[in-house]
Amino acid sequence: MTNHDYRDRAIALAALLQAARTAQRIAETGEANAASVGTLIDSVFRFDAESSADIYGGTSGIWPGLRDLIGMLERGDQRDSGIGRIAGAVLRLERRFIGNQTLSERVHAGLAEIAHEHQQQGPTHPQVLARLGELYAATISQIEPRVQVHGNPTYLTQPQVVAEIRAVLFAALRAAVLWRQVGGNYWNLLLRRQPLLAAARELLAGH
Repeated sequence: MTNHDYRDRAIALAALLQAARTAQRIAETGEANAASVGTLIDSVFRFDAESSADIYGGTSGIWPGLRDLIGMLERGDQRDSGIGRIAGAVLRLERRFIGNQTLSERVHAGLAEIAHEHQQQGPTHPQVLARLGELYAATISQIEPRVQVHGNPTYLTQPQVVAEIRAVLFAALRAAVLWRQVGGNYWNLLLRRQPLLAAARELLAGH
């Protein structure tokens, strides 16, 4: 296995953790870093990127996720157990999603319909986030296990906040799909932590 393989896997996991943290932050505070949200939402529409890094516009867009990944691998960091819980739930959900061809096709068709608006308005435009949220609710939310994001009830009752969380969870699912596509699995995390850690450090240093 080459270092390139581990770099791809580190990118996927970093993006997954960044999406999980972003969703959690939106749920708790009603907002999140716009640049991070933009990077994540853009990734949902990059169907034919030439490399894992290209999905995120280069690794600079996911440096917060790389930092989280390094902490998780280096110290077994459990301080953000909510983030790990969300990421784990998305990884489990991804298996069910990929196994449901009809649902996968519905999601791809729905994203294709939103793609023009995303291109014209930008990834963080309220209408783009609203449409992504609606698509998520109509498709991904219908399969188990559902991803639960806990936060401040004041924000979680606001439709625009819920839509943004769901849109970011689409990006989390995108990262989970990438993780599997580049050969990631549970045993990599259990038995190949050091190569993943080295790859994540290299990516962060070069971002």
